[in-house]
Amino acid sequence: QVDHFGFDDNLTFQQRYLIADQHWKKNNGPILFYTGNEGDITWFSNNTGFMWDVAQELNAMLVFAEHRYYGESLPFGNESYSDSKRLNYLTSEQALADFAVLIEHLKSTIAGARYSPVIAIGGSYGGMLAAWFRMKYPHLVVGALAASAPIWQFGDLVPCGAFFSIVTNDFKKSGTGCAESIRNSWSAIDRLSSTDAGLQWLSRTFHLCSPLKNLQEVAVLKRGLSDTWINLAMMNYPYAADFLEPLPAWPVEEVCKFLKDPSLSDKLLLQNVFQAINVYYNYSGQIQCYDMDETATKSLGQLGWNYQTCTEMVMPMCADGVSDMFEPQKWDINARSEECYKLWGVRPRPSWIISMYGGKNIYSHSNIIFSNGGMDPWSAGGVTRNISHSLVAIVIPEGAHHLDLRSHNPADPKSVRQARDLELCYMKQWIKKAR
Repeated sequence: QVDHFGFDDNLTFQQRYLIADQHWKKNNGPILFYTGNEGDITWFSNNTGFMWDVAQELNAMLVFAEHRYYGESLPFGNESYSDSKRLNYLTSEQALADFAVLIEHLKSTIAGARYSPVIAIGGSYGGMLAAWFRMKYPHLVVGALAASAPIWQFGDLVPCGAFFSIVTNDFKKSGTGCAESIRNSWSAIDRLSSTDAGLQWLSRTFHLCSPLKNLQEVAVLKRGLSDTWINLAMMNYPYAADFLEPLPAWPVEEVCKFLKDPSLSDKLLLQNVFQAINVYYNYSGQIQCYDMDETATKSLGQLGWNYQTCTEMVMPMCADGVSDMFEPQKWDINARSEECYKLWGVRPRPSWIISMYGGKNIYSHSNIIFSNGGMDPWSAGGVTRNISHSLVAIVIPEGAHHLDLRSHNPADPKSVRQARDLELCYMKQWIKKAR
């Protein structure tokens, strides 16, 4: 159903899902159900090695369900993004209802699956969906693993500056002078962009595909740099990986090798900043010039996510430039509302997610594991302390963004190996109880 919550039109669409049943024990072996997030589901299934690693031990079937409006699951085909009328059905509630209907469909059509216990698993926004799925449909899933799920990054549940502080700490710990160099780069860019010659110099130095013509374009460059530092902190994995971009092991340390001296002159400092971002954009050495609007893989649905942050996924963020290395920016919901209205013709509802999913008042739920990496900025909005004996927090000090959901790797720190063991242990308990 395009709309699960109204009866006026009966439009349907095709939702893509992937199934791997080679380890599944027929007659009610468990189902691990990945609650797809903002992107192509094949990409998520390739980056969620943990599920593949435990399938055999649990005799589990794996299902990866694609989120509506992403990948190939487009309710109105190529027209899905054409206007706010058609985008109206892009919500977390509709997506969870899709997952619920899909599970019921699989259980009634796959022989031997009728009584299979289902566990929801997801990372990031997918982790939020996994947790919310267990809260809203506890009769369908016996438990949820919500990895790096910032379910509290809403309203005033957490300080809006916590996110940027964690990014900054990652850079501080990865090299002397590193965070300070980045903090000093913003005013260096401002000083250079005050003249035409400076704009030309910046365009050449940063190998920009289209030269900077005005201060709006400089703002885009700065936002691109800011996103790059954030993405590096999220992807700070202990081995070379290709998630948002191909990166070396511990990429923040690699970047910080270029940013040791914050007291350099503007031009020398910014030449170093360029060397540093090259680790992120050009580790593979294929890139001729940079488009600072493109900061992540094509597999992520940037457009759809932008719409979601303009409606219900309103996550306040702010920086002060003192306790963090970013340009000071206040959280301004009114400005954001105007921006969203211009872009999509909609306005955000900042407190709706808390009304819908309970904010911090979730004691009445059970069987959810919230795992967070200590180096992951999204842990700022995550559940990092146990709430009850069955709402459990696992913190992975050396972990970045849902490292625990990735395949095991010889370079994995001990903390993530322990976290995965614990997650597996809880899942076995849930399956056992469900029997």
